[in-house]
Amino acid sequence: MFTPKFEGRRTILSLIRTLLDGASARAEDGLKDRFAIDLLAQRIRDAEAGLAAAKQTLATLIVRQRAEQASLGQLDRRHADLETRTISALAAGNNGLAESGATAVAELENEREVRRATVPSLGEKTLRMRVSVERVHRRIIDLNQGMISARAIDAERKAQSRLVRSIGQSASLNDAEELLARIKAGSDPFEEAGILDEIDGELRHEAIRDRLADAGHGPAMKVRAKDVLERLKTIN
Repeated sequence: MFTPKFEGRRTILSLIRTLLDGASARAEDGLKDRFAIDLLAQRIRDAEAGLAAAKQTLATLIVRQRAEQASLGQLDRRHADLETRTISALAAGNNGLAESGATAVAELENEREVRRATVPSLGEKTLRMRVSVERVHRRIIDLNQGMISARAIDAERKAQSRLVRSIGQSASLNDAEELLARIKAGSDPFEEAGILDEIDGELRHEAIRDRLADAGHGPAMKVRAKDVLERLKTIN
């Protein structure tokens, strides 16, 4: 009788074994998912190798069936010939020779019965093998066609996975968008230079002096277009 302490250890060991089995199953499923295309390709190659062996067996059966059929035809011809000759010996009263002929005819008939049973048996085996070969051949064709789609799907998934990994972390995108916003929001250096010139002019009272000159209070500080026009008119 087991003690409670021993039963507790058995329970723990059973639990650990169950956890290990579960981890092993998950690892196996993970490997199958990761290398599904490679595993599928290998299974197809194995099936193609089996199909090639089956074709070889089918070819052997067909050759044997044809050989048995040809042998049966030869037996029929030999049987008919010996039987005709034996009948002739009996008609001629050559009983000894006729008896030898009858013995040969009997042996041929026994052999013919065996071959007559063999030929249909080979035919059935050949037919079953041919049907199996055709069925496997069609399945392999379907698998190869499916393999094309599977490769395309796998390539798409891998590309999508790489894309997700590359942009999955939004920090880089956020930083890039923030930098772009800062660049767009930055001031125009040429506009700033113009504003600075205006500020400097006002600080030196140049702006007010120019406005006073434009209003006719004092001589102009710069040559103006209307001054040029007035001078040109006096020349004419």
